[in-house]
Amino acid sequence: CDQFRSEMTEFWKEHSQDATVEEMMLDSRARELTEHELPEILSMLPSLTGYRVLELGAGIGRYTSHLVNMAAHVTAVDFMKRFVERNRQANGHHSNVTFIQADVTKLDFPQNSIDFIFSNWLLMYLSDEELDSFIKKMLSWLQPGGFLFFRESCNHRSGDSKRDFNPTCYRTEAQYSHLVSSVQVEEPDRAQTFGFDIVLKRKVQTYVEMKSNPNQICWLLEKVSRSSNSQNSFSTFQQFLDNQQYTSRGILRYEKMFGTGYVSTGGPSTTKEFVDLLNLKPGQKVLDVGCGIGGGDFYMAKTFGVEVLGLDLSDNMVNIAMERAIAEKLPSVQFEVADATKRTFPDCSFDVIYSRDTILHISDKLALFKRFHSWLKPGGQLLISDYCCGEKPWTQAFEAYVKQRGYVLYTPSQYGKFIEEAGFSRVRAKDQTAQFIEVIKTELQRAETIKDEFIEEFSEEDYLAIVNGWAEKLKRSNCGDQRWGLFHAMRD
Repeated sequence: CDQFRSEMTEFWKEHSQDATVEEMMLDSRARELTEHELPEILSMLPSLTGYRVLELGAGIGRYTSHLVNMAAHVTAVDFMKRFVERNRQANGHHSNVTFIQADVTKLDFPQNSIDFIFSNWLLMYLSDEELDSFIKKMLSWLQPGGFLFFRESCNHRSGDSKRDFNPTCYRTEAQYSHLVSSVQVEEPDRAQTFGFDIVLKRKVQTYVEMKSNPNQICWLLEKVSRSSNSQNSFSTFQQFLDNQQYTSRGILRYEKMFGTGYVSTGGPSTTKEFVDLLNLKPGQKVLDVGCGIGGGDFYMAKTFGVEVLGLDLSDNMVNIAMERAIAEKLPSVQFEVADATKRTFPDCSFDVIYSRDTILHISDKLALFKRFHSWLKPGGQLLISDYCCGEKPWTQAFEAYVKQRGYVLYTPSQYGKFIEEAGFSRVRAKDQTAQFIEVIKTELQRAETIKDEFIEEFSEEDYLAIVNGWAEKLKRSNCGDQRWGLFHAMRD
């Protein structure tokens, strides 16, 4: 470790001689990149009003000068003396900033003393061992409900500066995601264990557009109590989804049934029918909550010329969607791994919020619909299709199914009332179960015709799992337990 630290020190001594932005970013286009990426990165952060912020690897203060205007106090840390001096020159006149020159691996702060940690290109300068213990440290410094934001170059270097030697660790995004999802700290005084939930993970679009580089990745994480929200044996709900219902293989099996690009009921046909209700106009901004592998988003962008941001909590879904987006060459469609119950957007950000068969996973639907209401522009529209249920009592089989999936279901009319209560007007709540039943029958017929192809691509076991799953859906819908709702509403 000492060898690794001294190599890093040498590397940065060489690249901090003049303390310029080009040197710090190791890129000749640093100024142009900064102009575009700075607002993009800042737009991903939660509101920092009243927050105690720790900025790690602050460099010459590219972000410090913005963070001091957003937060109650900023502690800016860098281990290069020249960088800290430049930052102090630029931002030292603010009364709410402290500058520290330190190696982050030697830093210490009291438990629960920080609200927000901001780190831009730092973790790749730590060894695996250092990174492990440092993530634990950051988790303990944050107070419960506090956030960690970090951004790294993944897979390979991004800057174009000449480097005779380069000790940087270019990890994969999966390595970082796995690490932050599995770390836990016990806080005996609270008698609780804490971990990180992913609020969002996305590529820096500036690098995609300006350098055709999709390897700049950002994460926003929230410190949460682990005991209360673990699903079965998985520490996070996201891990549960990616390892149970939405394994990569499971997703592709669904797609084979629903049609290319789709993992929700009726695939392209119901998508076309429901999207037509929105009367989309070129240039409108659409948020798709639970975007799956992006078929509906590509359809909306290509057909109506809208810009779409697709969110999904499943890493596996978003990875497939991003691969497809590259193949589709559609820069107007972007995707991110995100938890819609925690993600924040400025008020009036979107013209349309669209969601297909996703909100069944979310328990506090009213709170989510209130968020939707604030994110929509006046005159904006909400369109949701979702699994619903019939009045209780349910059959035992349906109870067991809902429990195993972790669904939270309401009748279509209760669901519509939540949307009204959230402030929406002209709410139309329709029970579309008859259409759901017809769609399932059509999909089962289709399965019959593509049986050989399906088995060749997957296996007979996969084929039976899907067909039996669909037959069960049919049974649950016919007996009235499982319903399907379509909801359309406006923000005045």
